[in-house]
Amino acid sequence: MSTQTNRLTGAAVMRKVLERFGVKTVFALAGASQTLLLDECENADFRIVPSRHESATVGAADGYSRVTGKVGIALVNVDQGMPNAITGLQQAFEACSPVVVLVGREPDSWTQPELDFDHGILGLVQPVTKWARTVQSAARLGEYLEAACRRALAGRPGPVVLAYPKDFLKGLVDPGVELDTPVLPNPRPAPTSEDVGKVIDLMQAAKRPLIIAGSGSFRSGAGPILREFANMGVPVATHNLGRGLVPEDDRTGWGWPLAQFAAHEADLVIWAGARMAKKFGYGLSPRFPPTAKMIQIDLAAEEIGRNRMVEVGLVADSRTALAAIMADLKARGSDGYDPSWVKQSLQERLTVIADSGHEEDHIHPFRLARAVNARLPDDAIFVQDGASILVRSWAVTRYAHEGGYMDTMPLGSMGMGTPLALGAVAGAKEVAAETGQPERRVVMVTGDGAFGFYCAELDSATKAGLPFLCVISNNGGWGNEIHTQPRQVGRTINAYFADTRYDTIAQGFGAAGFRVEAVSELDQTLDKALNINDKAVVVEVIVEEPGGIDPRTSTLLYHDVEQTRAEHFGEGPQR
Repeated sequence: MSTQTNRLTGAAVMRKVLERFGVKTVFALAGASQTLLLDECENADFRIVPSRHESATVGAADGYSRVTGKVGIALVNVDQGMPNAITGLQQAFEACSPVVVLVGREPDSWTQPELDFDHGILGLVQPVTKWARTVQSAARLGEYLEAACRRALAGRPGPVVLAYPKDFLKGLVDPGVELDTPVLPNPRPAPTSEDVGKVIDLMQAAKRPLIIAGSGSFRSGAGPILREFANMGVPVATHNLGRGLVPEDDRTGWGWPLAQFAAHEADLVIWAGARMAKKFGYGLSPRFPPTAKMIQIDLAAEEIGRNRMVEVGLVADSRTALAAIMADLKARGSDGYDPSWVKQSLQERLTVIADSGHEEDHIHPFRLARAVNARLPDDAIFVQDGASILVRSWAVTRYAHEGGYMDTMPLGSMGMGTPLALGAVAGAKEVAAETGQPERRVVMVTGDGAFGFYCAELDSATKAGLPFLCVISNNGGWGNEIHTQPRQVGRTINAYFADTRYDTIAQGFGAAGFRVEAVSELDQTLDKALNINDKAVVVEVIVEEPGGIDPRTSTLLYHDVEQTRAEHFGEGPQR
């Protein structure tokens, strides 16, 4: 029977549930609806990271989750806050990030029949969440929050939204859930031995196998097994959070932005925690040959064969499935593979990229990307944002350490790199405190257009003591428009900005700010910036690309997606 002594406030129950899931950091835009929960968390030594926009709140929780593997917790208000949070939610949804957005709303007694908006409505967020619920009783806060955290982490991760009247936080309730027992890890579904045997038969018949490893492989911890495949000569192309699971050595380790141009020569493709989506040409020709055999590993059964039929579909955890395949492959014996076909296919492109961007009268985006890449600490967490600078960096930047890369894809929500970086720093600090390992440095490269979306989050970084290096590639406008509009209509329209001083903006928010206009200043300024560890640093670099874009240096493909639509779906190119 319950007694008064074992009852807790609703806020205390929620805090204890978060602790049970290992969370010690929350992200919040200041709001009266969450005061009691924030007070409870601060008294329990949680780190509370402020933000200046709700999408940034959710984006920072997303970045924290990508670094720690835990649920990222974002606190927002329902009325204005939930609509503002949509961009962050959709980014987390597309990136499969386990974020829990806690939405405080007014008490039920405040809801009126003629009110302009419904405090309890969740229809706005349902298309971009795994799960959205309203807690109906203060006594069930713990139960609902535990379900939200489990749902966010289970299977293919993703964001959930949990709303509750703010008066639920102050009343005394029975916890209703276990608060002290450890949370069991998620199960790791394994493939059947029969399916593994089918995979081995296909691998032994293949000459040019290719593994595509996405965020699912990273989250499952598949890096060591993927490196075994690479040592056997199987090229591994990594994508999103998967970057760096196999060191990108231009032999067996490749980033997908480059490897995609060789995929048409593969005769067997193993999809390991990567979805056959737009960035992969939907797994169809012309990106992949129609004769190539397909093996797909995914936790979500509905993903198997979504856009292309596969020879073998494994509804399984990537690490578990790859380990079973490797064990069977070793047992049967394998002479390995020759991975040189990838580099041979890419050689002209690699040569053109290597020869580009070395002008001395201006700073080319390639030069900037190379200069940053050369200075990244070995264990750095590298965040990429923007448009033009993002695709240029993809061409020249290589990653060698797992868990060291994130960007705004697959949604491509420009500007969200800054919140991701903010959350990544908080996550890196928490991981360092738990493991005793050195804290990893966070470095972001973005464009001037993208940085303008959430530049006020530098204020959040200053207030929370979360320093990171932000390098801005400043071409004075929207890069895609600058490059493409003249080809379409002979001029640019609504493409350029004012001559904004981003270094000065940074200083106004308490960060250090530098501006680089000449090649001779670039290296020394980056070195100086990397030696500043006690505050956020912005290095604004004025870049030019006067010769336009050589298609051989591009890392984005659109024309073959149009071909795919015409060939497979009966649609010609859109005009």
